[in-house]
Amino acid sequence: MIIGGKRLVGDVFISGAKNAAVAVIPATILVEGTCRIENIPSIDDVTVIVDLLKYLGAKVKFTDKHTLEINCEKLKGFSPPHDMVRKLRASYYLIGALLGRFNHAEVPPPGGCNFGTRPIDMHIKGFEALGAKVNIDKGIVEAHATKLNSAQIFLDLVSVGATINIMLAAVRAEGTTIIENAAKEPHVVDVANFLNAMGANVKGAGTDIIKIKGVEKMTGGTYTIIPDQIEAGTFMIAAAATAGDIVVRNVIPKHLESISAKLVEMNAVVEEYDDSIRVTRNLPLQKANIKTLPYPGFPTDLQPQIVALLSVAQGTSIITENVWDNRFQYIDELRRFGAKINVDGKVAVIEGVESLSGAPVKATDLRAGASMVIAALMAKGMTEIHELRHIDRGYENLEQKLRALGAQIVRRESEETDIVGEVI
Repeated sequence: MIIGGKRLVGDVFISGAKNAAVAVIPATILVEGTCRIENIPSIDDVTVIVDLLKYLGAKVKFTDKHTLEINCEKLKGFSPPHDMVRKLRASYYLIGALLGRFNHAEVPPPGGCNFGTRPIDMHIKGFEALGAKVNIDKGIVEAHATKLNSAQIFLDLVSVGATINIMLAAVRAEGTTIIENAAKEPHVVDVANFLNAMGANVKGAGTDIIKIKGVEKMTGGTYTIIPDQIEAGTFMIAAAATAGDIVVRNVIPKHLESISAKLVEMNAVVEEYDDSIRVTRNLPLQKANIKTLPYPGFPTDLQPQIVALLSVAQGTSIITENVWDNRFQYIDELRRFGAKINVDGKVAVIEGVESLSGAPVKATDLRAGASMVIAALMAKGMTEIHELRHIDRGYENLEQKLRALGAQIVRRESEETDIVGEVI
């Protein structure tokens, strides 16, 4: 449970990037040596992807809470189990990594948050261009090739998952592969940097053209995951939501420019330093119009959090979701707080209200869960949030970090399998 109305003040240290970690860990399959990965976030999605590698025969150990050593030299399988794969979307990176290392992969379709149609057509298009045959039979994606060759691949839509997966498949293929209309997100760059640190030859990550010159072998090394852009943005929004004063540390400010710009537009004050950002607010929140876009645009993974904030901004705000088909499933939960939001397809119209009131709500997915937390921090009275398993997938110690900033928030495990919070 959360008692709202508490101003958040202090410093918060941002964990390693979830979206980078869940791609870098499968990428170790390509390496014939030991990979030491630092700044790993302690979240459920990391636990799942690590367990998947262990199932396939990898030697994995945590040398401390945030440092992971992985050796995949003696993998013994190409087909992870369905019940593990369905727990997270990023499991599809196993296809590209296994195909790139062994020319063979058998992986069930991925799981993760359910907020729209998310086909892997472009992933398959890329694998086939590299010379693989891909079949989907009885719920299994099977990809195999005698050998992988280079190709020139144009992505019909900008796709982070397809960009990374094609990179994984191509780093040990013969020749030079070119990916056009590639995604430019920070975690795409991070995966490319990891691959290069292990001996690959990837150039152009962070632009819309990536060139991958295949190498015969990758031999291991040490790499540090970038800070989590979305966790940082969530705390920046929480600072504005509570009229607080938060210094968000261990960040790359350039990754947060689109968030900073919108918060300033809404009357927050954002100060950038080398590796930290300070967010304060003393004036009333003002309306804003936002369109989610691929990086460097406003990230879809911060859309639910900013909608919660805009629900108490003066005036009418319009949010256009341009990435996923059905990411507004959480809106009914925000309405329980008293938010006035109407949705028509990919557009949400938000009429700012004077205040929110605490209510029993649930997290419908990972980022929607963060939206519920922000709404609860602003609301008058007490809020109980259920289905916190979604939040645990992507935020490390969220309630502890919020409590250190002054939030009144506690969780307990109920007699059922659900996790709820309780003020004590």
